[in-house]
Amino acid sequence: MGSFARKEHQFLAELGLAPRNAGSFACGVWGGSGPVVIAEVVEASGREYEEGMRACYDAAKTWMAIPAPKRGEIVRQIGDALRAKLHHLGRLVSLEMGKILPEGIGEVQEIIDMCDYAVGLSRQLNGSIIPSERPNHMMMEVWNPLGVVGVITAFNFPCAVLGWNACIALVCGNCVVWKGAPTTPLITIAMTKIVASVLERNNLPGSIFTAFCGGAEIGQAIALDARIPLVSFTGSTKVGLMVQQQVNARFGKCLLELSGNNAIIVMDDADIQLAVRSVLFAAVGTAGQRCTTCRRLCSFFMKATINYGSELPLAQGINFG
Repeated sequence: MGSFARKEHQFLAELGLAPRNAGSFACGVWGGSGPVVIAEVVEASGREYEEGMRACYDAAKTWMAIPAPKRGEIVRQIGDALRAKLHHLGRLVSLEMGKILPEGIGEVQEIIDMCDYAVGLSRQLNGSIIPSERPNHMMMEVWNPLGVVGVITAFNFPCAVLGWNACIALVCGNCVVWKGAPTTPLITIAMTKIVASVLERNNLPGSIFTAFCGGAEIGQAIALDARIPLVSFTGSTKVGLMVQQQVNARFGKCLLELSGNNAIIVMDDADIQLAVRSVLFAAVGTAGQRCTTCRRLCSFFMKATINYGSELPLAQGINFG
C-alpha cells in the first residue's frame, strides 16, 4: 500500500505494522490464513482459532500459578510499553477509527491508567477469614481465577475497552482472548504486538494474551466456547442479546456494554456558552461514535412552574439522528 510510504504514516512502522499484516496471534506466534481485509490484514481462520484457544487454555494453568503481585508486575510493564508508544497508538486510533487526535491519544491513556489501577489491585486480592460455628475450625475465603476471559470490542473504542477488561483479568490470573472489530484491525495488531513483546521479555507463554482479527464467525466461536467462562462484549444491542443467550445457554457469564444514545436538555437558566461547547463535543467530538453521543437536544425556554396544576414547559427540540 502506497500510503504506508507517506511521511505522515511512517509512524506505523514504529508500531510494527506493514502494508500486509498477519491478523492472528495464537500459540504465541503470528499467522493468518483467512480472508484479506482492509489495510491488508489476513484474518484468522476457524482452524487458527481452535489452535489458539487450545494453547490459551493450557497457558492459563501457568499464568494462574504465578503470584498476583508478580502478575501485576507484568501488567505494569505493559503500561510502560504503552506509554512509550502513546502518541503513535493515538495517531493510529485517529487514523483508523476517525475520531479526533486528542480523543485517540486519550483512549490509549485510559489503558495506561487501567494498568496502573490493576497493579495496585494485584496486592489487594484478599479473601476473608470467617468465624465458624464448629469448635477449633475457621473458614477461609479464597478467590480463584476463572481461566480464560473473552473480550469482543467495537470499532468506536478499538482499544480502551480491551484495557478495561484485560488489565483486571490478567492480574486476577486469567488469560485473555481478544477479538477486535473487523473495521479496526491495525490497532488490534499494534496493541497485541506490544503485549506480546512484554510476555516474551519475561519468558512467559505468548498464549496468555491471544488475539484474532476476524468477523462474526470468530465472535460466535468465543460466545459458544465452553473453555471461556466469561465473555465481555461491547457493541449493538441486537448482537449483544445474541451473545448473552449463547453464553447463558452454556452457563457462562457475560459483561455487556451495549449501544445507546443520550438526550441533552438545556434549561433557560443554563450557561449557554458552556452548554453549546458541551453539546458540540457530545454530538461530534468522537465522530458521533460513543455510547453517550448526543442525538437529541431539547432547549427549554420557559421554566416549569412547580406546583399542583403546573404549566407544561414549552420546548424546542433538535434531533441529530
